Amino acid sequence: MASGSLFSEEQFLCPICLDVFKRPVTTPCGHNFCLSCITSYWDTVPASKCPICKETFYKRPDLKVNTFISELAAHSASSVTCHLCEDKDAIKSCLECQIDDKAVLCDLCATSLHRKHDLISVDQEYTDKLRELGTAQAKAEKMIQERVHKVQNMKQSMAQSQMESEGLITKSTQDFTELVSEMKRNQMELIRVVEERQNMVEEEAKVFISDLEREISELQEAAIKLRALKSTKDQASFLRNYPSSPALLGKLSGDINKISGGENLSNNAALTYMQQFEVNITLDLSTAHPLLWISPDRKQVRYNIGAAFWGQQIETPGMFTEQLAVLGDRGFASSKFYFEVFVGQKTEWCLGVATASVQRNGAMTRSHHSGLWGIWFLEDKFETFSFPDMAVHLGKVERVGVFVDYDEGEVSFYDVVQATPIYSYTRCFFTEELYPYFNPCDNEYGSNLDPMVIVTASDQ
Repeated sequence: MASGSLFSEEQFLCPICLDVFKRPVTTPCGHNFCLSCITSYWDTVPASKCPICKETFYKRPDLKVNTFISELAAHSASSVTCHLCEDKDAIKSCLECQIDDKAVLCDLCATSLHRKHDLISVDQEYTDKLRELGTAQAKAEKMIQERVHKVQNMKQSMAQSQMESEGLITKSTQDFTELVSEMKRNQMELIRVVEERQNMVEEEAKVFISDLEREISELQEAAIKLRALKSTKDQASFLRNYPSSPALLGKLSGDINKISGGENLSNNAALTYMQQFEVNITLDLSTAHPLLWISPDRKQVRYNIGAAFWGQQIETPGMFTEQLAVLGDRGFASSKFYFEVFVGQKTEWCLGVATASVQRNGAMTRSHHSGLWGIWFLEDKFETFSFPDMAVHLGKVERVGVFVDYDEGEVSFYDVVQATPIYSYTRCFFTEELYPYFNPCDNEYGSNLDPMVIVTASDQ
C-alpha cells in the first residue's frame, strides 16, 4: 500500500514549478528538475548553473529523462494516502477544518469525521493549486527577466558614461595642452621679434653715436687750427699759412656730408622704433562712403567708378556722405600705435587719423579744428589736411608709415621705402579715441583707381 512507500511526496516535486515531475532529468550535480523547467531557467540566465546548489557548468549539460524517477513520480501522483488513517488512498480535501486544514482524506474519513465540512476532490484541488502555482511562477519569471534586463541596461549605461567621461577628459586635456603650447609659441615669437628690432635699433644707434663722436673729435681739432690761424696778427704769416686752410675747410665740408649720412641712419633707426608698435587693423564697412569698394578681407579700399549714383543710395548713420572716406575698425585712446599703407602710383589720396566724432555727414572743413590729422597727396606734392595749398613735402611715395604717440600728442608720416620723414603733427591735444582714416579720392587728377592697401611692416 501507499503507507509502505519509502519516499515522501515532496521528493517528487520539481524545485522550480513545485509540481510533480514531468519528464524529470538529473543535473551533473545530482539535483532533479522537470526538463522544461530547467531548460527555461537556463534560457533566462547568463550561465548554465544549478538553481539549488549554484554549481556552474562550463557547457550546458545534455540532459536525459530519468525513467526511474518518472515512474516513481507517476505512482506517487496516482496514490496519495489519507492524512488521518494513513491506510487508504485520499480522494477528498477538507477546506474548512481548522485542525486538518489542507489535509487530504480517504472516503471513509471524509464521510464520517468531515461529512458537514466543505470538501473538494484531490484531483480538483490539485488542478486549482497547480494553476495558481503556474500563475505565480510565470509572474516570478517575468519579474526576474525584467530585473535582469534593467541590470544589463544599467551596466551598459554606466559603461557608456565611463567611456564618454574618459573621452571628454582626454579631449579637454589635449585641447588645453595644445592651447598652452600655442600661447608659448606666440609668446616666444613676439619676444624674438621685439628683441630683433631692439637689437637692430641699438646696433644702428651705436654706429651712429660712434661716427658722431669721431666726427666731433675731428671737428674740435679743426676748430683749434682755425682759431690759431684766425688769431695770427702778422698778415704775412697769416697769408703764408692760409694755403692750408682750403683743405681744412674741405674737411669741414666732408664732415657735414658725413653728418647728413648719419641723419639717414637716424631715420632708419627711428622708423624701426616706430614699427615695433604696429597694430593689426581692418576697415569698418559701416563708415564707408557708398562709392567706395572694400575688399572681402577689409584691407583694401578704392573709388568705385561703376557704383550707382549717390543720390540713389540709402544713407545710414555713421557713414561718410561727402568725403570718399572710411575709418579703421579700431580706436586708440592712449600709448603708441603704427600702421603702414601701400599707395603705389595713385595720383591723389588722403591718409591719417581722425576722432570718433569727426564730421561724416556733409563736407568737412579743412582746419586744425576738424578732428582729422592727415596728409593729402596731390600728383607730386603733400599738403596737410589742416592747411590746404601749403606744400610740406615734394615727390611721390609708394608706401606710407603712420605713427601716433597719443600721450605726447604726435602724429608722424614716413616714406617707408626711403626711410625719410614726410610730415609730423606735434603738440596735439587729443581728447577722444583716434581711428585710422583712409580716403582713396576720385579720378580728378587722372587715373586713380588703384586701391590703398593696409600692409604689414614685414611685407616689404
